Amino acid sequence: MTKIKDIGEQGLLAKLQSFCPPEIIGDDAAVLETAPGTSLVVTTDVLVDGVHFSDATTSPEDAGWRAAAANLSDLAAMGASPLGVTVGLGLPGDLQVSWVERLYQGMTECLQKYHTPIVGGDVVRSPTATISITAFGQVDPQRIIRRSAAKVGMAIVVTGVHGASHAGLQLLLHPQLGQNLSPAEKTALIKVHQRPQPRLDVLPTLWEIVTSPLPVAGMDSSDGLADAVLQICRASNVGAVIERQQIPFPATFTNWLKPEQAIEYALYGGEDFELVLCLPPTQANTLVQQLNQDAAIIGTITSGSQVLLHDQYQKIPDQVLSLSQGFQHFSP
Repeated sequence: MTKIKDIGEQGLLAKLQSFCPPEIIGDDAAVLETAPGTSLVVTTDVLVDGVHFSDATTSPEDAGWRAAAANLSDLAAMGASPLGVTVGLGLPGDLQVSWVERLYQGMTECLQKYHTPIVGGDVVRSPTATISITAFGQVDPQRIIRRSAAKVGMAIVVTGVHGASHAGLQLLLHPQLGQNLSPAEKTALIKVHQRPQPRLDVLPTLWEIVTSPLPVAGMDSSDGLADAVLQICRASNVGAVIERQQIPFPATFTNWLKPEQAIEYALYGGEDFELVLCLPPTQANTLVQQLNQDAAIIGTITSGSQVLLHDQYQKIPDQVLSLSQGFQHFSP
């Protein structure tokens, strides 16, 4: 009998997708047609104690914030504005009630920032604390951002630095790290991990620059920058070249991490919750200029199917990136 660990996360997802309408699945969230001129966007994220959060690294408030932020980030990746969320909880019977209340306080703090209410949910008994949030958003059908819309020649834009969340997690897990970082620098990296900011703020600027028909592809980088570019390329049947020197890192990496370790954190660390967008070069340059200093053009969409990490100084050979290099649930 085949076990989940034998086929891995991507193999399992491929099997499960056969049960879903192909015109709906494949992006960060489903799009359901509702009233004329508006599409409903629905996304669900599940966080499990010991996998996505733990008492060692995450307070109940931070776990709640991160759970809410993950869903809002998926809405942002689709170009949608949030309407509300429902919360499903699986909880051990001996868990303190105060833990659950603090969890909801963290969720509420994040959601209130984006005027998003909790509109329902469910609670069941579970041996492990599990948080499942479903977020609902709305979007103009002409402004839906899809992974499958990337075209050869488009520029690849990231809306902020990558690697900071993973760095913050490593500092929490291994306090002896980062001896040459100041307390303020450590705190800043840890905060990125514990309180990620979904980039809903990017959308108004994007819509000022981009006109219909929408020449934008994208998703968020919650599973890592490499994963985002690879997923977009796979959905669009294209390739990409990522310029190693153009990837924006936290400034603190320069005097702390070796270059290869910084690249590893940025490409595969995950949970940075920035947007990775593909759009024509002119609009890409305008978007980067109008966002903050951490936004950057990191590469170009190409023909073929390979995603290459390129060194502009040609000191390091091109590296072919693959989904298997990042974090995968159920990997051996």
